[in-house]
Amino acid sequence: MQNTISPAELELLLDSHDDKGLASLCGAEHPAAAAQTISELDDNYSAAVFERLPAQLSADIFSLLQTSQQVRTLQGLTRRRLTALVTAMPPDDRAVLLRSVPDQCREAILPGLAQAERDDIMSLMAYPPESAGAVMTSEYVSLSPNMDARQAIDTIRIMAPDRETIYYTYVLDNERKLVGVASLRELILARADSAVHDIMKTGVLSVRADQDREEAVEIIARYNLLALPVVDDQNRLVGIITHDDALDVLQNEHTEDMEKIMAIGGRHDSGTYVSTPSWRHFMNRAPWVMGLAVLGLVSGGIIHSFEDSLMHLVILALYMPMLADTGGNTGSQSATVVIRALALGEVSRGDAIRILFKELKISLLLAAVLAVMAFGKVLLLSHGVSLPAGISLYSVGTAVALALGVQVVTSTLVGAMLPMAAARFNMDPAVVASPALTTVVDITGLLIYFTTAQLILGV
Repeated sequence: MQNTISPAELELLLDSHDDKGLASLCGAEHPAAAAQTISELDDNYSAAVFERLPAQLSADIFSLLQTSQQVRTLQGLTRRRLTALVTAMPPDDRAVLLRSVPDQCREAILPGLAQAERDDIMSLMAYPPESAGAVMTSEYVSLSPNMDARQAIDTIRIMAPDRETIYYTYVLDNERKLVGVASLRELILARADSAVHDIMKTGVLSVRADQDREEAVEIIARYNLLALPVVDDQNRLVGIITHDDALDVLQNEHTEDMEKIMAIGGRHDSGTYVSTPSWRHFMNRAPWVMGLAVLGLVSGGIIHSFEDSLMHLVILALYMPMLADTGGNTGSQSATVVIRALALGEVSRGDAIRILFKELKISLLLAAVLAVMAFGKVLLLSHGVSLPAGISLYSVGTAVALALGVQVVTSTLVGAMLPMAAARFNMDPAVVASPALTTVVDITGLLIYFTTAQLILGV
C-alpha cells in the first residue's frame, strides 16, 4: 500500500494548527496507510495527531499502530483524549494495549471508561497472553434459535454499527451456550418466516478460551473461516477471533519462532526492531551467544587433542571448514523441516522413529553426493601438494570424503532429534534448533573428522 501523504505534510499541518486539513488528509487515506505515516513521526508529533483528529478516525488509525508505538503515543495525550481514544477502540485491541502500558497509565485510563467497558477489558485481560481468550473480541452478533429470519436481520441491523463483523451470527440458547451458527448470506436468502434453528448449522467449530492461540489460528486457516467462536468450559460463548486478529497472531508467532531459532530471548513482538533500545537487543541476544561460546571451547579442546595429527598432515586443516559448514547446513535443513512439521501438526512427538528413518534415507543420499564432490575437490585443490611418505592424495581424499559423508548423516539425524526431544520434554523446539545445533554439529564433526583421518591415514 503506497502512502500519498508524508510525515512532513503532517508536521506542517500540525505546526499551522490546521485541524480540519489534518482530518481531511488522514481521512482520505486507508487507516493502515495513515498509521504507517504517523509511526514515522517524532513521538510528540504523533501524540499531537491523535489529539487533534476526530475521535473515531483517531481510534481507527491508532488501533493499527504497533503496540509499542501506541504505548509511547499515549503518554503524550491528555486524559480526556486518552479516554475517548481507548473507548472507541475495539475491545480486543483495548485489552492488548492496556496489558502493555505501565500501571500508572492504566490507572489513568480505566476510571474514565464506562463500567461495562471496564468489566469487558478486565475480563479479556484475565486470560493468559498466549491464550485464545487474550486475542478474542466480545463484539459479535448473537441470535435466539426461536427468532425467524426477519427478526434476525432486524437484530443484525441494530447491532451492526457496534460489531467488528456481522457475516457470522452465533445462535445461543437461554444459558448462552453455543448451539449453532448462521451466515448473513443464509439469513438473507431464507424465507422471512423461517426459524433460525432451521437455518443455522450445528456442530460449530469453536475453541476454548484457555487454549493456545496458535490452535485457534490453525483452525481458522484450515477451515478458511472469517471468525472463530471462543467458548468457556461450559460451551458458553465468550467472544470470537476474527481473521485479521488471527493474521496478527500468525505474524507474531512467526517472529517468535524465527527469533527463538536464532537464540534471541525476551519478547518476540513483530514490528518492534527500530523502537526497541539497543541495550534491550543486547540483553535478548547475549545469554545464548555467551553460553554457546563457552560450549564452543570443547571444539578447541578437540583440535588441541589432535594437534599432532594436524602438524603431521597440515592438509587436513584445509578441509575442516568444509565439514563444519556442510554439517551445519544439513543439520539446519533437517531441524527446520521437522520444526515446521511439528508446528503445522503434520507430525507429533510419537513419530520420532518414523521421522528419524525418513531423515536417515535423505541423509544417505546427500552423503553419497557430497562425498563424491569432496573427493573430487581434494584431488583438484590439492594436486601437487607435498605429502608425508606412505600417504597419497587419493587416501587423503578418501578420508575427507568418508568423514564428510558420516558428518552429513549424523548432522541430519541430530537436526531431526533435537526438536523432537524438545517437544518430548514440552520445550519449544525452535529454542534448541539453530545455535545449539551448530555447536553440537561442530563438536561431533571434529571428532568424526580426526578419528577418520587417524583410521585411514594413520596420523
